[in-house]
Amino acid sequence: MKASFQAPSNIAFVKYWGARDLDLAIPNHPSISMTLEKCRSLCTVETQPYDGSADQVWLVDESGQRTDPGESFTRRVIAHLDRLRNHFGAQVRFTVGTRNTFPSAAGIASSASGFTALTLATLGALEREVSADELSLWARRSGSGSAARSTMGGYVEWPRGESEESCHAFELAPADHWDLRDVITIVQTAPKRVSSLDGHVAAPTSPHYERRLALVPRRLDQVRAAIHDRDLVALGPVIEEEFIEMHLVAMSSCPPVFYWSPATLAVLARVRELREDGLCGFATMDAGANVHVFCEPVEEPQIATALGETAGVDSVLRDGVGPGPSALAEPLI
Repeated sequence: MKASFQAPSNIAFVKYWGARDLDLAIPNHPSISMTLEKCRSLCTVETQPYDGSADQVWLVDESGQRTDPGESFTRRVIAHLDRLRNHFGAQVRFTVGTRNTFPSAAGIASSASGFTALTLATLGALEREVSADELSLWARRSGSGSAARSTMGGYVEWPRGESEESCHAFELAPADHWDLRDVITIVQTAPKRVSSLDGHVAAPTSPHYERRLALVPRRLDQVRAAIHDRDLVALGPVIEEEFIEMHLVAMSSCPPVFYWSPATLAVLARVRELREDGLCGFATMDAGANVHVFCEPVEEPQIATALGETAGVDSVLRDGVGPGPSALAEPLI
């Protein structure tokens, strides 16, 4: 059997940073994100009868050329394949082909979209149907916690969960509730030196970590209200406070984790200048050097142009809120 799916990346307003159980990606606190429309991972999974040989994992470019994704990525993919294979009692081996429509491992949640697409394609190839809650659980069990949120579209909350089985995401509002745009300013295309997983491990060693946990409930309430009211002026200051504090925790961890680059600082300064000039854009960052800037559709072209002209910017991706995963018409392999 063969199945192919695409799944969206997401960008968090309130971040997931630090876990009670890192292997199962059970968070210390809730998070809220916006599902993206254009930044997506594509995945095809094919099953063959088990013959003792190993699973195969490939990166597949737009021409169909296959390349080895490297030991670390392959190991994580096969671990998730084993998890699903063992749970469903499938005596098969897998061949996986995958690619992203955006830079990988650069702080744009490629693991979230990638492991969601992998989960869907594997379930499809095994001819298994699961509920929306179960899909979020299985995506999260890949070890990529943010994948719990990439299983659905629009605006999504992922709760702390009192148990492993209750730790699945749910939709706060559909994509058509609020047409919010995300101007993604790319200053780094190479994989980051410190993975998000390593950042999660180090997070609790920061002296600022417990203080951030104490502030998260207020921020969650403010973000939920801003989404409900479609109020960017209310949302913006909260998400900027939140991402700066997440990176403060990273920078003050032991060992310290530094994701920012000189170009990151230049972009953040440019966002503030644009607000002073009357353009309403607000920034956030995940674990990486690249910057997401949220704005209304009417101001997107001006903001994208200004950020693209900032020193150190490699390129600008213009994205926005989008739907959840969907089947692919054409397989990658």
